[in-house]
Amino acid sequence: MPKRIITLTTDFGTTEHFAGTMKGVILSIQPAAEIVDITHEVAPFEIPDGGFTIAQAYRYFPKKTIHVVVVDPGVGSTRRPIVAEMAGQYFIAPDNGVLSMIFSRETAKVRHITNQRYFLSPLSRTFHGRDVFAPVAAHLASGVPPPKFGPRIEDHLRLTFDKPTRTGKRVWTGSVLKIDRFGNIITNLHIDDFPQVNTRPFELNVGLQIVTRLALTFTECEPNELFVVVGSSGYLEVATNQGSAQKLLGCGAGSPVELTLY
Repeated sequence: MPKRIITLTTDFGTTEHFAGTMKGVILSIQPAAEIVDITHEVAPFEIPDGGFTIAQAYRYFPKKTIHVVVVDPGVGSTRRPIVAEMAGQYFIAPDNGVLSMIFSRETAKVRHITNQRYFLSPLSRTFHGRDVFAPVAAHLASGVPPPKFGPRIEDHLRLTFDKPTRTGKRVWTGSVLKIDRFGNIITNLHIDDFPQVNTRPFELNVGLQIVTRLALTFTECEPNELFVVVGSSGYLEVATNQGSAQKLLGCGAGSPVELTLY
């Protein structure tokens, strides 16, 4: 069987055993799996952060890649584990909206994972990454077809954290999707939706400050000067040269932002 890629995106961090244990489970079931860590540094419990992260990464992987996404504040509750087929790839995650950004751009075939034959036993109430998501990914990589895991569903959760709302004639209210490790504030305002930012005056209200400058690169501006830059994902980011915009503004994931175009 050709080697299958399994990616891991979690909020487990790297100081605990959780990510390594998931890899052990996968390799015990499918030793030929090639495991790729997208990140284990998603902000704890932050579903939009995890959703943004996997939505930026999956398109750069080959067909039939299996993506395991575990940002799961509802672990052990009635939330469902799911496996989704999208864009020629597979996604295994809790049904809590973490795949919403991909659902919004791809046609999805989603199944509720119910067949406990593919779980580890005994099943922990607090570590489904080890006992559900990792073994299901390994069995999928070993050739088990998706219908074996459970029935098709149409009511999977789709959140709108990546969709700003028009709140005035020239005003849109959005939110912060993620703070990256450099302190850049990534908003849910995409340049494809607001191309006027390139040619017209604007105000981006974030934290307690209004930012009006658009920069093409970080080095155009002075240290501690706040500016807007179009990030590699296409979303508008608030940044400062060789510093942390997050520290200057004190906002975090989920904080509101407001864009006014003139």
